[in-house]
Amino acid sequence: MNEVFLIGKIISNIEFKFIINSKNKAIACFEIETADNQIVKIQAYNQFADFAYSKLNTNDKVFINGYIEDNLIKVKCIKIY
Repeated sequence: MNEVFLIGKIISNIEFKFIINSKNKAIACFEIETADNQIVKIQAYNQFADFAYSKLNTNDKVFINGYIEDNLIKVKCIKIY
């Protein structure tokens, strides 16, 4: 597994999904733009999904710690700047 650290600005609306009978019950999906203008898709699960949906907005600057899986970043930590 590989670990990534990203700082960027949220450029999309945060989509929140709640899945019944699944290992990961809450999922939040959004995109960030990094300092070098790359767009990265982010997925947050469970408590991180709840945090993302309730606290994050478009144009917020965030620090994301996670890992790459299936061309997405799966979140381990989110901080707002």
